[in-house]
Amino acid sequence: MSLDDPARTAFAEADLPWGHPLAGGLSRFGRRIKLGDRRHPWVLDTALIVLVVVMFCLPDMLDGDDGRRRGFDNSFIHLPWPATIALQAGLVLPLLWRRRRPTLAFALIAAVFFVQAALGVWLRADVALLISLYSLVLHGQLRRLPAACAVTLAALGLFALRLPSQVPVLDALFVLFSTITAAVALGFVVRIRRAQLAVLRDRAARLEIERDQRSKLAAAAERTRVAREMHDIIGHNLSVIITLADGGAYATELAPERGKQALLLIGDTGRQALGELRRMLGVLRVQTATPDAPELSPQPGVADLDALCARIRAAGPQVVYRTGGEPAALDRGVQLTVYRIVQEALTNALKHAGHDTRVELAVNVEDSRVHIDCHDTGPGEIAAGPVPGHDEGHGLAGMRERAALYHGTVTAGPAPGGGWTVRVTLDLTPLDAIGGAA
Repeated sequence: MSLDDPARTAFAEADLPWGHPLAGGLSRFGRRIKLGDRRHPWVLDTALIVLVVVMFCLPDMLDGDDGRRRGFDNSFIHLPWPATIALQAGLVLPLLWRRRRPTLAFALIAAVFFVQAALGVWLRADVALLISLYSLVLHGQLRRLPAACAVTLAALGLFALRLPSQVPVLDALFVLFSTITAAVALGFVVRIRRAQLAVLRDRAARLEIERDQRSKLAAAAERTRVAREMHDIIGHNLSVIITLADGGAYATELAPERGKQALLLIGDTGRQALGELRRMLGVLRVQTATPDAPELSPQPGVADLDALCARIRAAGPQVVYRTGGEPAALDRGVQLTVYRIVQEALTNALKHAGHDTRVELAVNVEDSRVHIDCHDTGPGEIAAGPVPGHDEGHGLAGMRERAALYHGTVTAGPAPGGGWTVRVTLDLTPLDAIGGAA
């Protein structure tokens, strides 16, 4: 039978102690006690005192009052019942503060214990000393534990010396020392267990907070991505539509056929923008896949740059588009990044340089790098200097964000001979290769 055998796993789980119904019942009972203790903390301490009184104090009161403890020869005496009750109260009542003031409770019980030892009295209620020692380990400061153990050992040692001669002193001390060790060990076990549970609760709370933070960061990143896509789609198409509308309005009086052509181009551009928006919104919607669900169009890539340049040419600018290498072989994600960067560069050229400009666009693929160069000649006869507003808005920031996904760089600024130039370099080297080279 292998370790991964389901039968072996089921047998092992059934053999575990916490899988037993009795263990489950005890666990539920313990949880109820803890819940009740949080609401009424004095109830549990009072119940403990009642239990000690019933189990250890009443038997002392029911013993004979002939002045001697039965079974201990002449070693211990039996006090009258008022004195016995007083000693029992001094031993038991401080247990009310065993959790809130464990050191004080232990000191009071130990003091009564020494008074009792000086009188030569032995009581079953002396178990309160071990309970207070356990409570000190569980709830008190551990730096006071050595002194408390020494006091407990000295107090119990006095009784060991008064035992009958038939009981060896070393055997008695061994039994008493074992009893003290058991009380201390039990206190440590419960204290460590509670500390572990507290750490687990804190860790679970922190993990929940981290999960919420990751969800918020993911939502913020998604909103940023959607905003970038909306900017690229709407900004580009609206710029083309506005330019065509202005040109058509100007050409209506001089050449009505050119105005009609501009209206047709506006319609084509609007339909394309609407299609891209529907495609993006369709990806964002959470829908159950059904056989009759509409098929989503793929994201634009390098092959769509020709149509993009054609739309820009229809708005007036002269666009010269060249490619080098094999851009069609790029990954779909890289192609979408190249398309959006070129779309933003051409939109900025149309928006700021006007419809009389000339745009030279080049996309070259060399080994693991993609170079994008977009240069416009500027508005009309302006020779040099930056075009007002050419570097404003979120377009350049969006290009930098897209290029950063592929460790790319974006350089934009006025060209020496006039106009505006945008240069983008994308590094497609895998991350493990970059790390190995470093």
